[in-house]
Amino acid sequence: MKKGLLLVVVMLATIAAKAQEVYVGGSLNVWRNSTGNTTSFKIAPEIGYNFNETWALGAELAYGHEYANKVSMNSFDFAPYIRFSYYESGIVRLFLDGTALIGLDKVKDGDTFKRGQVGLRPGIAVKLNDNFSFIAKYGFLGYRRNMDYDEDYAPIKHSFGLNLTSEDLSIGFHYAF
Repeated sequence: MKKGLLLVVVMLATIAAKAQEVYVGGSLNVWRNSTGNTTSFKIAPEIGYNFNETWALGAELAYGHEYANKVSMNSFDFAPYIRFSYYESGIVRLFLDGTALIGLDKVKDGDTFKRGQVGLRPGIAVKLNDNFSFIAKYGFLGYRRNMDYDEDYAPIKHSFGLNLTSEDLSIGFHYAF
């Protein structure tokens, strides 16, 4: 009994000593285009684990809503990633996420479409204090595929390239435990 209690105390002390390795956070994207009568938002909570100062593994689970041309659509995404931090100076860290994404888009009173992507997303982290970091990701370089091809909804079935649009900007935070 005493050995079991001692083992639990040692395990908790180890977890507490390495507490800065797990982080949670997320991002919020909101976009309004009054000329095209388009409104969209996306909320994406995120969880990850820092193996060391260079490598991390994490995942985003996102929900989005878009209203355009009197059509409403909801989207759900699961995006695991591996993060490579390649530069750090003071409070600023630059990183590159190797990411994969599986997503579903559901048009209101319509069909559901599957999509996926594999690629790279660059980002920056600014450490505000010991626990909080400001995170920004911009752009995407990689391959995208609409698995349920539809001429009206998704006129492009396969695509590869670099995207640097405002829709690829994500701003959020991380809280390290």
